Amino acid sequence: MISSWRRKKPSRGARGGGGDGSDITPTELIIPNNFRCPISLDMMKDPVTLSTGITYDRESIEKWIEAGNVTCPVTNQVLRTLDPIPNHTLRRMIQDWCVDNRSHGVERIPTPRVPISSDEVGRVLERISLTRAPQECKELVGRITRLMKESEKNKRCILGNGAAATLASTFHSFAQSEGEIVISLLEDVMGGLTLMMPLDYEAEGHLKSAMSLERLVWFIKCGGLSGRINAVLLLKELISIPRGQAKVVETLVASERAMDGLVKLIKEPICPLSTKASLVVIYHMITSTSYDSSSQCMIVARLLDMGLASLVIDILVDAEKSICEKSLGVLDAICRSNVGREAVYNNALTVPVVVKKILRVSDLATEFSVSILWRLCDGETSKCEGVVVEALQVGAFQKLLLILQVGWNVNERSKEKVTKLLKLLNLHRSKVECIEDFKNLKRSF
Repeated sequence: MISSWRRKKPSRGARGGGGDGSDITPTELIIPNNFRCPISLDMMKDPVTLSTGITYDRESIEKWIEAGNVTCPVTNQVLRTLDPIPNHTLRRMIQDWCVDNRSHGVERIPTPRVPISSDEVGRVLERISLTRAPQECKELVGRITRLMKESEKNKRCILGNGAAATLASTFHSFAQSEGEIVISLLEDVMGGLTLMMPLDYEAEGHLKSAMSLERLVWFIKCGGLSGRINAVLLLKELISIPRGQAKVVETLVASERAMDGLVKLIKEPICPLSTKASLVVIYHMITSTSYDSSSQCMIVARLLDMGLASLVIDILVDAEKSICEKSLGVLDAICRSNVGREAVYNNALTVPVVVKKILRVSDLATEFSVSILWRLCDGETSKCEGVVVEALQVGAFQKLLLILQVGWNVNERSKEKVTKLLKLLNLHRSKVECIEDFKNLKRSF
């Protein structure tokens, strides 16, 4: 915060000023001491008074209290209460002083919003829990969401009073209801819940109920843009938690609408958040331990029928880091099954794209790329041999050798795969002319 303001003032008469502006001396505007915070020494924007009678800027004293201190910084007295009281009189004095000195370049400080109290949060959440009127509930949920966005202090207070569980319970209660206002209410609830992630145990329980999951699936396929985004973000949150993951996966696998909606979010992206969330959900669906290998093959086959393999490979051509990592993870999961490998073999971009990502994106991307290459090469079929030859042509041998020589930061399992791949590639190395890149290759669309 600015502690003083300078302005230039022309001198008059006494020095025979000729009006040419050459005789100019700077003057300084000093902030009154009682307007300064004793902690930051800056002018207070939101003065609050402690039980000891000393006034501080709210931001400074809250940091002091949140650090675990229970005494007044000036008097060192133990505070009777940790809740500071707004000093409205001093705030108005500071604002008036700012207005009086606006010609000096001083800007008026805005009137601060008073943080919400635990009692007020409790009353709002209780009304949300008790009301069965969708419109009233929607207004209350909107109020909670707005307060959360105002400040981190409000957010901590709201979360600390169990707001996530209350909103999740509301979603469960209205999940089977119909009507435009109900859909709007559920969209607002989902928006509020995405601000509260990671969710607590009670909130997870409400959202993992059969009714809640079915409604989330409905939103992914049939909701508006914000509804689809928030629904997939919540599903990503729920499916990423091992506890109760099987139930979420079972619901999604049993629904053609869910799979179609998830693939559509990748094919027709709304935003990077929804794309990444969809990839994470699909990854967990394919790799879930709640299904045997034959069931996993069926899941992969259904996703492949929707064009998932081609979509993921096309995304990899120029995806940013996070999406690239998640796309490689999905591609690696697809390659775990025979039906998945068959689909990947048939895409001309697979090997060049996967090899290009080695050592170019991140350690995780490199590990996934090595794993994909190993799954495609590990076999005695002509297609496996074709992958080996193509990998050599696009420079895989040099990259894999570099991983071992430089000691790249990949796990031991990946290093074992690198060693085995190098042995496979070395068998054909003398017969193949390597190329540097694949600039002339085109996408499959």
